[in-house]
Amino acid sequence: MIPIITAFEQSPDRGQGLARDMPVRWALEEVGQPYDVHLVSFSAMKQSAHRSLQPFGQIPTYEEGDLVLFESGAIVFHIAERYAGLLPNDADARSRAIAWMFAALSTVEPVIVQREVSLYLERDKDWHEERLAIVEDRIRSRLNDLSARLGAGEWLDGAFSASDLLMVQVLRRLSGSGILDDYPNLVAYVARGEARPAFKRAFDAQLAVFTGKPSI
Repeated sequence: MIPIITAFEQSPDRGQGLARDMPVRWALEEVGQPYDVHLVSFSAMKQSAHRSLQPFGQIPTYEEGDLVLFESGAIVFHIAERYAGLLPNDADARSRAIAWMFAALSTVEPVIVQREVSLYLERDKDWHEERLAIVEDRIRSRLNDLSARLGAGEWLDGAFSASDLLMVQVLRRLSGSGILDDYPNLVAYVARGEARPAFKRAFDAQLAVFTGKPSI
């Protein structure tokens, strides 16, 4: 059965591959699983039909037969569990990969999202610049630790896994900020992720929604 995911009909990221369906697309491409996409408008996302799939009125959702999932991290984890290629076979290595999946979404991403909130919703506040500086210091603290852990390694823990997929996608949210430039090994890490054929296919598919041109 071909899974069905939902994505923005008009993505606010303007085709940059930052919307939450991107890691799901990427994971499906990595494991070679075909999928269908149902595009939803912002108004449709808040209607009962979509909320029956995603109680918070967001994207993406994932449907596979009777199984319905929401939250991109949970969906990627399901894909990694269901199909070979995104989690190690060794039990200990598998557990470490899962720990890094949680780290990407629970430790690294929240401070990056705080920066986005500050830039988009708090610019008119008297305290905006002060808060932004504090948030960016928190981001650098996380990146210091991540950079030290990655070191000269290619991926977080041996071979590429779902943990790298999620971590790379999280770090991509800093594109254009200049913050990541202070960490050459993390810049190279993101570049390796973006160079993967599966990433390119997922990115092109999401970009095609914005441009209205079919991906090749």
